Amino acid sequence: MNTYSEYIKEIDERKEQGLHPKPIDGAELLREIIAQIKDSEHPHRADSIHHFIYNTLPGTTSAAGEKAIFLKEIILGESVVAEISPVFAFELLSHMKGGPSIEVLLDLALGNDESIAKQAAEVLKTQVFLYDADTDRLKEAYNSGNPIAKAILESYAKAEFFTKLPEVPEEIKIVTYIAAEGDISTDLLSPGNQAHSRSDRELHGKCMITPQAQEEIRALQKQHPDKSVMLIAEKGTMGVGSSRMSGVNNVALWTGKQASPYVPFVNIAPIVGGTNGISPIFLTTVDVTGGIGLDLKNWMKKVDADGNVVRNENGDPVLEEVYSVATGTVLTINTKTKKLYNGDTELIDISKALTPQKMEFIRAGGSYAIVFGKKIQTIAAKTLGVEAPVVFAPSKEISHEGQGLTAVEKIFNRNAVGVTPGKVLHAGSDVRVEVNIVGSQDTTGLMTAQELESMAATVISPIVDGAYQSGCHTASVWDKKAQANIPKLMKFMNDFGVITARDPKGTYHSMTDVIHKVLNDITIDEWAIIIGGDSHTRMSKGVAFGADSGTVALALATGEASMPIPESVKVTFKGSMKEHMDFRDVVHATQLQMLQQFDGENVFQGRIIEVHIGTLLADQAFTFTDWTAEMKAKASICISQDDTLIESLEIAKSRIQIMIDKGMDNKNQVLQGLINKANKRIAEIKSGEKPALTPDANAKYYAEVVIDLDIIDEPMIADPDVNNADVSKRYTHDTIRELSYYGGDKKVDLGFVGSCMVHKDDLKIVSQMLKNIEKQKGKVEFNAPLVVAAPTYNIIDELKTEGDWELLQKYSGFEFSDLFPKSTARTEYENIMYLERPGCNLCMGNQEKAAKGDTVMATSTRLFQGRVVEDSERKKGESLLASTPVVVLSAILGRIPSVEEYKAAVEGINLTKFKPIAAN
Repeated sequence: MNTYSEYIKEIDERKEQGLHPKPIDGAELLREIIAQIKDSEHPHRADSIHHFIYNTLPGTTSAAGEKAIFLKEIILGESVVAEISPVFAFELLSHMKGGPSIEVLLDLALGNDESIAKQAAEVLKTQVFLYDADTDRLKEAYNSGNPIAKAILESYAKAEFFTKLPEVPEEIKIVTYIAAEGDISTDLLSPGNQAHSRSDRELHGKCMITPQAQEEIRALQKQHPDKSVMLIAEKGTMGVGSSRMSGVNNVALWTGKQASPYVPFVNIAPIVGGTNGISPIFLTTVDVTGGIGLDLKNWMKKVDADGNVVRNENGDPVLEEVYSVATGTVLTINTKTKKLYNGDTELIDISKALTPQKMEFIRAGGSYAIVFGKKIQTIAAKTLGVEAPVVFAPSKEISHEGQGLTAVEKIFNRNAVGVTPGKVLHAGSDVRVEVNIVGSQDTTGLMTAQELESMAATVISPIVDGAYQSGCHTASVWDKKAQANIPKLMKFMNDFGVITARDPKGTYHSMTDVIHKVLNDITIDEWAIIIGGDSHTRMSKGVAFGADSGTVALALATGEASMPIPESVKVTFKGSMKEHMDFRDVVHATQLQMLQQFDGENVFQGRIIEVHIGTLLADQAFTFTDWTAEMKAKASICISQDDTLIESLEIAKSRIQIMIDKGMDNKNQVLQGLINKANKRIAEIKSGEKPALTPDANAKYYAEVVIDLDIIDEPMIADPDVNNADVSKRYTHDTIRELSYYGGDKKVDLGFVGSCMVHKDDLKIVSQMLKNIEKQKGKVEFNAPLVVAAPTYNIIDELKTEGDWELLQKYSGFEFSDLFPKSTARTEYENIMYLERPGCNLCMGNQEKAAKGDTVMATSTRLFQGRVVEDSERKKGESLLASTPVVVLSAILGRIPSVEEYKAAVEGINLTKFKPIAAN
C-alpha cells in the first residue's frame, strides 16, 4: 500500500503552496483509505475518515464508486464505523449526485429490508441525476407491484425534489467590489496561461484577478459576513471573450457558497454585475451555478437640453453616473419586487436577471438540476399514466401572427422539443432544442469531464450527430502539464463516445487542429445547432454557441440545450471591395460601420448576427462568423447560396474522409454518418427539395446594418488602445483604425499569422508575399520575428500539394516536428519566420507568449491585457489585430507599414475577396 503515502507527500507539497489536500477521484487511493478506516489501530485512520467524508469527489469518478459501495456496507451493517452511522451514510449518499450512489440507493430501496428501503427511498426522492438504466429499474419494479418504486415515482411526478427545496430569500444583501474598469475579459478571472490548473479548483482560484484583489474581497467578507460580494465591471461588460466555466468557478470560489459540505472547492451562487451587463455566453455559465448576473446601467450617455448625446474631444459619448457602485457599497436584491435597492432607494429594475426560469436555477443551485428534474418528472408521470402537475415555470412561447421567421428562428423551430404542437415561435421564446454537433476543447475539456462525472453521465447521447475533442489549445508545447492532462482527457472522451484528436491506443497520428476549424467541417447541415466549449464556436454553417464546460457536458449527455431564441441583426453589403483589400478588413470595418450607424451602441451585443455573405465558401466565411465573438454577439448565421453551400459541403466531406482514413472514426461510425448526412443534404439542395436556409422576407429584426464596401480603402486594425486616458476604452475590440493612423513608423516586435481566424488562403498569401518581397528587394529579411501556425494539418497537406509549403519552408528559420515536439515554451525569438505546429499557438497565451512589453501584430482574435503579451516595467504589451498581409509586412519591416508600402507588397496577390450577392 503506497498510494496513500504518495498522497501524503502531495499534501505536504500543496501545504507549502498554501493549498489543501487535492480532492480524491481515484479508486485505488480510496480503497486504501477505506482499508485504513476499517483498521481501528491504523495511525492514519482519523485522517482517512476525514478524506473519505469531506475530500472525495462525487458522481461517476472511480473514487465515488468505492465510496458508495462502502456506505452501502455500513447501511447494511456489514461494516461498522463509529464515526459514520447508517443515517449519516444515507446523508453522504444524498450528496454524491448520481452514478454509483444512485445504483446503491436503488439496490437498497428495492431490497428486502423494509426499514432500509424506506430510508433509501426518501433519499432517492431528492435526487435528479438519473439516467435510463436507473429509471428502467424503477419502471420494472413498479410494474412488478413494488410499493417503494411507486412512491418514488409519485414523488418524481410531483417534482418534490424541487418543490421541497427552500424558497429563494426575498432579500439578498450584497456588497460591491469593482473588479476592473471597462470590459472585464474572462482572462482576468481565469487567465489562459493558467489553463493547465483549471480542473484543480483551489489551485486555479489563486489566479483570479490579483492576490491583492483576493485580499480585498476577503476583507469585505470579514466586514460584511451577512452579505455576498458582487464583482463588477465598472463602465463595461462582465465576462467578455469567452464563457469560461473556470472564471465563474473562481468567482464562486471567492464569493459564493459551498454547494455541499462534503465536496471541497465546488461553490455556487456567484453574483456579478456590469455597467453594460454580462456577456451572453458568460451569463449562461453564471446560470449553471445558480448565480445572478445584473445589468447595472449605472453609467448612461449624457444628453444636452435638446436630447442630443454629448461627446468629448475624441467624438466618444460622455458618460454620466446614474448611481454609485463603488467598492464597499451595500445594496439589496429584492427577488419579489425584482428591483435593486440602496437602502430604501430603488435603483433599477432587474427582472431580466430574475425571470421565473432563472429563479428556479437559483433555488435549485444551478440549471442542471432543473434540466434533469424536468426530464425525470416527465418520465415518472408517463410511467404512472398520470398528467404531471405544473410545477416549473412554463416556457415562454412568443408567436406573432403573420410575422416571418429569421434564420435563427427557423433553426430553433425545427430543433425545438417540448413546445406546443404546431406553434411557430419567435425571438424571446424559451426553447429546449436538440443539439446536432458538440465540441470540447482541451483546456476546458478536463472540466467538461468533471462535469460529466458529477452529473453521472457515462455515454454520449444517441441523438448527437457528432462530437469532437480537440488538442489545439495545448498544441504548441508538449510539456509535463500537457503530458499529464491531455492523454487522460482523450481517454475519457474516447470512452464516452467522442471523436478525439489523440487516440488513447496510439493507432492514429495525433491531430492538433484548431477545434473551430474541425467543427466547421463536421457541421454538414446549415440547420444544425452546435454547442462548443469555446467562445469562437461560431460556424459558417448552422448556428453555433460558445458555451461553458458544463453546458458542453449537458449537451454531450442529453443531446439538448435550453435558451431563449435570440433577437437577430441583419447584416448585408453593398459596393465592391478594392483590389488591395483583404476580407479581414471587411470584417473589422463591419464593426466600425455598425458603431457609427448606431451612435456608438453595439446592436450586435447579445444578439444573432445574420450575415448575408453567401458567395463565400465556409472556410472564408468563417473569418466573419468567428469574429462575431469580438462583436459581443451571442452567435452568428451565414446565409449562403445553394451552389456555394454545396461546394462547402464537398470540401467538408473530403476532410471528414481524411479523418476516417486516419482511423479516427469510432465503433458507431460517427464520421461516416456525417458524410452520409452531407450527401443527403447535397441531394436535397440539388433537387430543389430543400434549398439553402434563408430567412423569410417578412422576418423582423432588432436592427439592419448595411456595410458599404466602397468606403473601405485601407487595411483596418483592431487596436487595444492601451494608453487611452479613459481606462474603460482600453482592451475592447471596438477601436478600429485605418492603417494610415499609425504613420508608417510604429514599431512592431512580433508578427503572428495563425489562430481560428485564418484559412488556407491566408497561408498562401504569406508565401506569395514573401515571393513578392524577394522579387522586389532581392531577398527577404525579417526585422521582427514572424510566427506562422496553420490551423489544421489538412491545410498543410493541401499547401504541400499546391507548392506553397515549399515556399514557406524556404523562407523559414524553424519548422515544427511532430516527432520532436517542443517540451518548453519559447521565451526568446530571432528575427526569422517560425513554422509552428497546427493549433492555437500565441492566440491562447497559455503556452507560447510574446516577450513582455512587446507590440504584436496578429491575425488572431484576442487583444486583452496579458493574453498574447504581458506588460513589462518599461511599457504596456499590446496586441494589434489585422489581416495576414499587414502582419507579414509588419514583421518584415519591423514596423507598421504605410499604405503605399502595403499596396506595393500585395500587388498581384490573390487576397481573400468577397462580392455581395447583388454584385454577382
